Parts: sequence; C-alpha cells; structure tokens
Amino acid sequence: MNAPKRKTRHPLRDNLRLARQLLGGTLPTRVVKSLETLSNDFHFSLSNGELQFIGGCWYVTHTGLIRLARRKRCSAIHVEVVDSLCDSAASRFVLKATAYPSKNSSGFVGYGDADPSNVSFLVHGAEMRVAETRAVNRALRKAYGIGICSVEEIGSFAQPSQSSSEPKKLPPQPANGNGRGSPKVRDRLCQIIRQHQLDPNLVKSYATDFCSVKALRDATREQVESFVTHLSDWAEKDRNALLCQLNSYLGQKEGAA
Repeated sequence: MNAPKRKTRHPLRDNLRLARQLLGGTLPTRVVKSLETLSNDFHFSLSNGELQFIGGCWYVTHTGLIRLARRKRCSAIHVEVVDSLCDSAASRFVLKATAYPSKNSSGFVGYGDADPSNVSFLVHGAEMRVAETRAVNRALRKAYGIGICSVEEIGSFAQPSQSSSEPKKLPPQPANGNGRGSPKVRDRLCQIIRQHQLDPNLVKSYATDFCSVKALRDATREQVESFVTHLSDWAEKDRNALLCQLNSYLGQKEGAA
C-alpha cells in the first residue's frame, strides 16, 4: 500500500511572518502585495533563501529560480560562452543561457556578463561562474514570467569594496593567547552589529564561513580580526549588499554571536 503524499505547505503565511520579523512590525501595502504574488504564483520561500528584500524591493535568488525550475519540471538549460564578447585576460565573460521549460519549447534566452568591476570582491577570480549564474537566472525569469530581478544580477550586491590607501585597523590586541575571546575584538563586533542593526546569528554563520572553520571558536585571532574589519568596511560601504549576504544564511540554526 502506497503511503499518502504529504501536502505541500503554502509559503505565504510563513513568508509574511518572517518578513515582519526581518523588516520590523507593519509592512507597507506594496511590499505585502508583492510578497503575496511571489508566494502564490511561484511558491518562493523566504526562509529557504529564495527571496531577499533589498532597498525596499523583493528580489529572487538563484536558489529560488533553480528550485522553481525543478518544481515546474524544466526540460533543460543549455549554457554557452559568447567568445566574441569575452576577454579572459581581463576576467570579462559573457555567457548565453537557454531554458527549455518543456520538451517542445523553442527556448528562452538570457545573457549574463561579469568582470571585476561588477562582481563582489568576495568572488574575484570566479567571474565566469558569476556570468553563468546571471545568464541562467535571466533565462529562467523569462521562461516562467518572473518580473523581478534576481539578487545575483543587481549592481548593489555586486559593488566591490574599494580598499583605501590606509586600511582600517583594530586597536592593538594583547599578545597572550589566541585572542578569540579578546574583549576588544568582541566589543568591536558587537558595536558593528548594533550600529548597523545586523542579526547576530546570521553574522556568526557568515563569520564561520569567512574563517573557513566548523565553529567560530576554532578561528585564530588573526582570522577573527580580519572578519571584523571586513564586516565593518562592507557595512559602511554597502549595507544592502551585506544584508543580502547575511540573509543567505536564513534557516540555519545557529547560536548567538
């Protein structure tokens, strides 16, 4: 006897609840209506990182588009490099993606470009992959009639952090110990979180990835100091892009920073 199929939970209620938590209290009517449309028409989930709210607007993520394609049983996605528009020496790439929502579809085409000037400094060296993601996103948005831009395509997310001639330095730290529990470093981090109204749990998740450790307590003092400096610079220069990065960790169960 076959087990009964589990009924898929509609994401609208969860999306509205989480949106109020993230954005604080009552949401503007325009924001609510847009979220309702994205939830009802495409079943995008905010908690699964499929939507992000930046600069007063909703954006779909690559994760959301790929999951939508899977739910819709997309037949195929073909990607190719546009050689005539690429310059590998300058790390400039243009890719063309064609999404086939069904076997009989003639395909929906999208182009994606990337170079060091329009991608985050965090992904310098991976411009071809960024261009591929952008191309796939555009093709899928066309294929399924999605009228909002994807996170990976917007300029604010890709804006590189410009390093000054005299980078910011943290106050001198005591030489004893590895410094992970240094009050000055922790105080500086807490100050950044309060000043820019960041979620400490998401900051901790990001710090763990940034330091390439399984648990933040395993990071060295130098790694933690580097992260705090990086977080401060990014928060001051492009808070929206930082929020976008932090929101990608939504749904992960982490302790307080």
